Amino acid sequence: MRDRLLLGPVLIALLVGLLWLDGKLDDVACPQWLTNIGYRQTTLPPGLILFPVMLGLSIMAARELTDILHDKAIDASKRITTLAAFFGLCVSCFIPRNLGPVLLPPEAMQTWDAATGGLIVSSSAILVFIVALRFYSRHKNTEGVIAAAGGAMLAFVYLGLMFGFVLAIRREHPVWTLAWVILIVKACDIGAYFTGKAIGRHKLILWLSPGKTWEGLFGGVAFSMAVGAAGARLLSLGTSPTNELVVGALTGMLFGLLGQAGDLTMSLLKRDAGIKDSGKTLPGFGGVLDVLDSPLLVAPFAYWWLRMMLPGKV
Repeated sequence: MRDRLLLGPVLIALLVGLLWLDGKLDDVACPQWLTNIGYRQTTLPPGLILFPVMLGLSIMAARELTDILHDKAIDASKRITTLAAFFGLCVSCFIPRNLGPVLLPPEAMQTWDAATGGLIVSSSAILVFIVALRFYSRHKNTEGVIAAAGGAMLAFVYLGLMFGFVLAIRREHPVWTLAWVILIVKACDIGAYFTGKAIGRHKLILWLSPGKTWEGLFGGVAFSMAVGAAGARLLSLGTSPTNELVVGALTGMLFGLLGQAGDLTMSLLKRDAGIKDSGKTLPGFGGVLDVLDSPLLVAPFAYWWLRMMLPGKV
C-alpha cells in the first residue's frame, strides 16, 4: 500500500508531463525535409514524444511476457518476443493515411485503396510468424515450436497492434482527449482497489483473481464514470453541458468495465503461469504489464468509440 501511494502520484505526474510536452509540439512547424517526402501537414506529426516512450514500455513488457512464457515452460526467446512487439507497434503506428508519393509515383496512387493498410498489417503478422517458426526450428528440433511461435504472435498483437491504438487516438484527437481516456481507465483501477480494500466482501471471480470483489468493481466503475463526466465537460465533448455529462459518464462506465476485463486478461496469463506479478519493475504495482494491462484492452475500443462519438472532430 505504501509503495502504491508513493509511486502512483509520480506515475500520474510523469504521464501528464509527457502528454503536455507532446501536445506542445503540435504548434511546431513541420521541417522542410518531411514536406519533401510527402508529409502534408504544416506542423509536426502528433505523438513524437509519446511514441518513443511507448516503444520503451513495449520492449520492457515484451521481456516480462517472455518471462511469463518461461514460467509456463515455453522456451521463448526474448529477442524474438521483443522484435515481434516492436514490429507490431511500428506497423500499427506508421501506416500513413496516404501511401504516396513516398512509396509510389503519383500515377500509381489510385491502386492503393483503404484495404492496403489492412493488408500491410496482415503481411507483417505473416512475416513475424514465419520468422518465429524459422528461429525456433533452427536446431532441427520441432519440440515447443508451436508454443514459442504462438508467444511471438501474442507479443505482436497484444504489445504491438493493441498498444498502437494509443498512438492512433493521439494522431486523430487532441492530446488531452487521450489523457482523458487513460485517466478514466486508471480511475477504475484506483477506485476498485481502494473500494475493495475498504468494503469488499463478495468475490468477483475467485478462481481467476481472488483479490477482486464485486464491491470493488462497482466502486471502480463509479469513479471512472465521475472522471469520464468531469473530463467530457472540461473538454466540451458534447452538444450541451447535460449531453457532455451523460456521454462522459457512459464512456467512463464502458472504459472502466473494459479496463477491468483487461486486468483479468493479464490475471489469466499470470495464473496459467503460476505467478502473482508480471515483474518487479514498479514497487507496489508489479511489472510494466501489470500497469499496462487495462489500457491495452481499452485502447482499440476507445479509438472506435471516439470515432463514433466525435465524428466531426476526426
